[in-house]
Amino acid sequence: MKFSKTLTAAEIAAIIDAKVVGDPQTPVTGLNEIHMVEEGDISFTDHPKYYKKSLQSKASVVLINGVPEETYGKTLILSEQPFADFNKLIKSQTSLSPVSAPVGKDVEMGENIFIGPNVYIGDRCKIGNNTVIHANVVIYGDCIIGDNVIIHAGTIIGADAFYYKRTPEGYSKFTSCGRVIIENDVEIGALCTIDRGVTGDTVIGRGTKFDNQMHIGHDTVIGKNVLMAAQCAIAGVVNIEDDVILWGQVGITKEIHIGKGAQVLAKSGVIQNLEAGKRYLGNPTSEAFAKNREWILLKKLPELFRKSGL
Repeated sequence: MKFSKTLTAAEIAAIIDAKVVGDPQTPVTGLNEIHMVEEGDISFTDHPKYYKKSLQSKASVVLINGVPEETYGKTLILSEQPFADFNKLIKSQTSLSPVSAPVGKDVEMGENIFIGPNVYIGDRCKIGNNTVIHANVVIYGDCIIGDNVIIHAGTIIGADAFYYKRTPEGYSKFTSCGRVIIENDVEIGALCTIDRGVTGDTVIGRGTKFDNQMHIGHDTVIGKNVLMAAQCAIAGVVNIEDDVILWGQVGITKEIHIGKGAQVLAKSGVIQNLEAGKRYLGNPTSEAFAKNREWILLKKLPELFRKSGL
């Protein structure tokens, strides 16, 4: 997420009532989670296990709950509860308007757009040329839809990330402030859900086609010309390269990378990275030829036990 204007570390500390260690005039242009952070961003960490990773990242400022021996030249903002204060900072830099009209404020619309009944388009969205949005679609604020996109009925784009921190009192919700970006020539089937990024973007690449009832988690990046059959469920922070094919009911856990041109056959469960250009099958997945051979051998086990007298 980028701020509307650059803030200093001191200004951020004042917003969340915290203390700066280092240069209070360090400029901050936005905020991000550690896996997406860029120069100029503020990120946060609340466990010593992740201090070093955060301090060696590209972040210009780190919101942290302790002062480590080595700061790696970073400006720190000390907080007893970095997670809660990061949420406070997000809320100070975002606005959520009540729904009062089918199209929100400051929406940019291209030419030759079809919009069906009961569609809602949130504030600051951008909709490209020749795009078709069928009935009952909801597009939350700040989403970007390209040219020649088709979105079928009942799809919801830009809902909050499924992101919580466990606390003694229960689950504390992380305030999502990222976006969904759908590039040109994409088709999204009926009843799909695409969550916005936590602090960055969920991206659907050019020419990609979704069947019905897909779920795409926060900060997932899907490449160009990807084909996904019905009821696939993709967790957050997944990277799917160009030309991948996922058949029906494939499930992919978080932070997985799938190489270009890979195919994953129906009902497979992906829990590790997959190489480019190969076919995969099973739960957990392995290469399709090897998995089929395993199943053939398993079928022979009863006969082998019988012959051995077991």
